[in-house]
Amino acid sequence: MSIARTPRLAAALALTLVAAVGCGSAENTATGQTGAAEPTTRVFTADNGDITIPVSPKRVVATGYAVPALLEADAPLVGISSWKRGEPLMTEEDLKKYRELTKVAGESAAETNYEAIAQAEPDLIVIGVPKPVLADVDLKRLEAIAPVVAIGPSLPSAWRDLSRKQADAAGALSAFDAVKSEYDEKAKGLKDKYASVLPTLELGHVGAYGEVAKGNFQREFNGSWGTNIAQDIGATYYGEVKVKGNGSAAVSEYPSIEELTAAFADADAITYSVAADGKVPASVQYVMDSPLWKELPAVKAGKTFPFRYTEAATYRSAMKTLDAVDEAFAPLLTK
Repeated sequence: MSIARTPRLAAALALTLVAAVGCGSAENTATGQTGAAEPTTRVFTADNGDITIPVSPKRVVATGYAVPALLEADAPLVGISSWKRGEPLMTEEDLKKYRELTKVAGESAAETNYEAIAQAEPDLIVIGVPKPVLADVDLKRLEAIAPVVAIGPSLPSAWRDLSRKQADAAGALSAFDAVKSEYDEKAKGLKDKYASVLPTLELGHVGAYGEVAKGNFQREFNGSWGTNIAQDIGATYYGEVKVKGNGSAAVSEYPSIEELTAAFADADAITYSVAADGKVPASVQYVMDSPLWKELPAVKAGKTFPFRYTEAATYRSAMKTLDAVDEAFAPLLTK
């Protein structure tokens, strides 16, 4: 299907829906009764307004953070954007589906292939990018193809509500809620496991996005990517951002390396982000190579713990993070 033909298809679909509703309201000749048909659409509140969408979408296109969320929720996907950053977090089953699905966009919103989306013939498009990035998307062009709901991230820890809202739009809440329940049960078990040690610790976290060239490091507080899942099992990260910005800037900051002592002098233990394979990123290694790092009380006490899978943004992927956090914190139970 070309984009030029899409409006005619939409008009035909609209006429079909009108006819269907009319038939549903007519008298049932077999029973002699009348009754209204079930609604075929509903109004959904998204970042881009109140949008009329199908009650039960049959062909969904997803981009950005909506990709892993809707893969896990078994939504009826017919096209997705590339989401390479999430591949290490996917199960074998989800990764297989991810690789088989048609890619209709690249890693960034600016790499949207509108013709490919039209050819996928979706009845719903779910865009999972932050509000500021929506400017890189031609919403009017997409709306000529199918209803569009933009449901993007704000705070890192908000992935819980975000992914549920994306699954709701796609009519896939049943599978979503099942995975959430599994996560909640796992997190509760780990919270009980570490109840005697974690609540007593003042924690600090070194994130993976410091900039070595600028001589700074990333410190993450409660609610950030590196910390929010550990919080579900009882971890608490002390302090807060000095000058809060929007999104991740509200829960993480970038002090100069000279401020390392001031940042973590009161930390009983320090966690830090590593890659999925356990390798220490250059930005974190920069911190560890500093003489100031070696003088921190937590470092001297041997209480530094690496976290893998800190970019998890769905319940299924966050279960891998829970496993990694459990593995990292295990020594606390033997000391």
